[in-house]
Amino acid sequence: MRKIFLAAIIVILFALPLSAVTPISAQTQHKALILSPLEAYVPTGYSNNIKNFLTKSGYQITYLTNTAVTLDFLVNHLNDYDVVIWRTNVYEWAHQLYWYVGEVYNSATAQKYASDFAARRIDNHNGILGMSIDFLSNHFTAGSLRNVKLAILISSVSSTYANIFVSAGVKAVVYCYTYISLSYSYIDFVTGQLMSYLANGQGVGDAVSSTVLPYLTMQAHDPLDSVYFPPFWYLGDATVTIT
Repeated sequence: MRKIFLAAIIVILFALPLSAVTPISAQTQHKALILSPLEAYVPTGYSNNIKNFLTKSGYQITYLTNTAVTLDFLVNHLNDYDVVIWRTNVYEWAHQLYWYVGEVYNSATAQKYASDFAARRIDNHNGILGMSIDFLSNHFTAGSLRNVKLAILISSVSSTYANIFVSAGVKAVVYCYTYISLSYSYIDFVTGQLMSYLANGQGVGDAVSSTVLPYLTMQAHDPLDSVYFPPFWYLGDATVTIT
């Protein structure tokens, strides 16, 4: 009788799909990356909300701030993640627009990226490295970010590098189409709202619309007040979900 019972179990196991008998610990966990290179100057508001929504959706989170965000990491490791949230901002120097990286100037990076420094694709005049759109286009070539499902670029005029991310293989990119301020946590609050819709299973297009549209009907209580409007839109596949 015992032999018959064991044989029946073996038959059932072989009849099941492989995924049904794979240990949970052996299953691949989705990974999310949050980059905040200006955290020391303008800390992220509602960061716990954003992390909680990612955790709820089953993501293991890597959170890098300030000098931990380096050129090497950006070039070599963005493609290791399913979701990337990049919170930074821009500045202009000598008629060139740069995005703050986080890393401070050092001889090792200067030597490794000497040609980029020489071509002004990297700027270091204020200590914190900045990278230009040409740096992004040179290092994020076609297919180099094909593993990234969604990138959320929280930065002024990030539409200019959203196109590069899509060309590099990112399936969908949420970007800011105008200048923003990281102060007062307005942009962080609406980022949290966006993440809540994504965590509830909405596609990128619907999540962006759900975040933005309610502000269209807001009325100022005083003629001197201004109504905040989230400058979010997206490129790529509107049906992409993170759940």
